[in-house]
Amino acid sequence: MITNSKVDPSRLKGVMTALVTPFKNGVVDYDTLGTLSEWHLQCGIDALVPCGTTGEAPTLAWDERLKIIRACVRTSRGRVPVIAGTGTNSTEMTIAHTSAAQSCGADAALIVTPYYNKPNQEGIVRHFEAIAQSTNLPIIIYNVPSRTGVDLTMHTLDRLAQIPSIVGIKDATGEVKRVEYIRTIFHDRFILLSGHDETAYAFNLLGGDGIISVIANVLPHVFVALRDACKAGDWATARYIQQRMQPVFKAFDLDINPCPIKCALKHRRGMSDEVRLPLVPVSVETAIEIRSALDHLGGTDDGAAIFKQVETISGSETAPLAWRV
Repeated sequence: MITNSKVDPSRLKGVMTALVTPFKNGVVDYDTLGTLSEWHLQCGIDALVPCGTTGEAPTLAWDERLKIIRACVRTSRGRVPVIAGTGTNSTEMTIAHTSAAQSCGADAALIVTPYYNKPNQEGIVRHFEAIAQSTNLPIIIYNVPSRTGVDLTMHTLDRLAQIPSIVGIKDATGEVKRVEYIRTIFHDRFILLSGHDETAYAFNLLGGDGIISVIANVLPHVFVALRDACKAGDWATARYIQQRMQPVFKAFDLDINPCPIKCALKHRRGMSDEVRLPLVPVSVETAIEIRSALDHLGGTDDGAAIFKQVETISGSETAPLAWRV
């Protein structure tokens, strides 16, 4: 994977946070964004991903997007890459957003397949070809058919693999077998990142390179611990974390992202749960479920309480595949 960008594509792996955009009385709260981002870096997160679905990109103004990216770059100070969400359903606007993100210091671009207008596979290829020709930022394709109405075929991926600056794929389908298919056909051509928290563990066991996580906003230490356990071959701890997280995954599925994560951040971090219309905060009933799941999980900042009950397994276990990060 060869690009003209200054960032080494090998750094675009591991546990990354799909950052929320904090609001205060309708205005982006840049101070809170900086505080949240710094906390994630201190917890060991591998990259910051602003201006995506979780960041409510569709309702952000042009200048807000740029200020958010600059804020993340300023907080990171080169410690981790900043992967800016720049995708829209307009090729021209996506090129403009990507160029602007690069000028703001972003290290890579996360670009969703065009949504609503539902291009065919030829249109998708031409969309990414045009973007790649306009920037030397590494591009991570974001495939989320549940939101876009379009999916990527293996034939399309084969054509996109011919574009050097397309270095990775964020797969938010939740279909973990896809990573096996892609890895078998394309080997190490693409960095493969899960975009579905609940299935990220299995995704990475089957050959993935990491996760762009929503719930890491409020539990970065948990996802860092999961990453570390997998890298160390500590499958007992990794499975235990996955099992303990099940009630959290279930609670977060009660409403649409990013409403549940903003509720969780209000509960755990004292942040505002404000979202922009047409999104609205979660219901009282859903908020109770989210708070209960987080309280049952235990641990606030270092995750220590979460791992106290891990049983020691005698001998060693062989994993199907080592986590590639």
